[in-house]
Amino acid sequence: MKTEPIAIVLIVLATALTSTGQILFKMASEKFGFSVAGTIGNGTLISGLAVYLLASLLLLLSLQRGELSVIYPIIATGFVWVSLFSVVFFNETLGIFKIGGVASIIAGITLISLGRA
Repeated sequence: MKTEPIAIVLIVLATALTSTGQILFKMASEKFGFSVAGTIGNGTLISGLAVYLLASLLLLLSLQRGELSVIYPIIATGFVWVSLFSVVFFNETLGIFKIGGVASIIAGITLISLGRA
């Protein structure tokens, strides 16, 4: 099976959504309580779960249209998204080691992609 371009678009979108879900989970954790009412009433947590569900559906659609060896490495871009989102939403800093890690992930994905050519 050859990977269709739409599969790449879907998996990149899925990783962005998964990372968004993680940001929502971080926000939800600030008011999270271990009770049924506290969990159900936590709209940010419910939103994070909904975003994860949508991301899972996009992952499945991507896997239908692409090779696992092409699609799966792109999932690592989630680490890049979370790093960027953390700066925007939580005022975290990107130090030299985090930047190096992000660059390594991007380089690794690129090398794996080139290996498919």
